[in-house]
Amino acid sequence: MGSLTIRNLDDTVIARLKAQARENERSLEGEVRHVLKREVSRPRRAAEFFARADALAATTVDARQSDSTALVREDRVR
Repeated sequence: MGSLTIRNLDDTVIARLKAQARENERSLEGEVRHVLKREVSRPRRAAEFFARADALAATTVDARQSDSTALVREDRVR
């Protein structure tokens, strides 16, 4: 396994990580390891999200679309 050194990390970030670690009954190192693993393991990253959004939009190319601005204004009046 590799190791990683992070320099110049904001003190408030460290304090939050320490608090999170206490709440989750982990060491600070264990909490950082958990957070990093969770973040890089997320199934949908931004590029994947936009690719899926484009694919979904392509399925409605011929469908008449509503103007969302008009719908928002109409909803505010209610």
